[in-house]
Amino acid sequence: MTSFLYIATTVCIGLLIGTEFAVSVFINPVLRRLEDRAQARAISLFATRLGRAMPFWYGLSLLLLVVGIVVERHEPGVKLLIAASAIWIVVIVLTVLFLVPINNRMMLLDAASFPEEAQREHRRWTALHHLRVVALVVAMVCFLLAAQG
Repeated sequence: MTSFLYIATTVCIGLLIGTEFAVSVFINPVLRRLEDRAQARAISLFATRLGRAMPFWYGLSLLLLVVGIVVERHEPGVKLLIAASAIWIVVIVLTVLFLVPINNRMMLLDAASFPEEAQREHRRWTALHHLRVVALVVAMVCFLLAAQG
């Protein structure tokens, strides 16, 4: 793999995973400690901001992984790149099917209230998000191992 492609892919997917990890481990636990109105407002703002950027970021990350497959198609590590890309695709599909609909509803939260149903949905989103972060880390490990070979 070329140095530029390796660095670009590492930075792109590394920052994305770091952002998703920060949401999971730092941001959401802090949000849960806010009073309901502030929590609803903050969740709505985060959902809007990240909801606009993430589709492009995930797409760019997948594109870089696929380019890596093409460049490394005759190298021993290509199977790990294929695994990383497959995991990334599964994450994107499951995100679109399960997390995005919840995220879209969270964007519409009224700061005047944070109803129990919305709180339940946010807890479900958080649980699914934890699984997504684990899958993304596995994809990153596959990519890094492929780049070593």
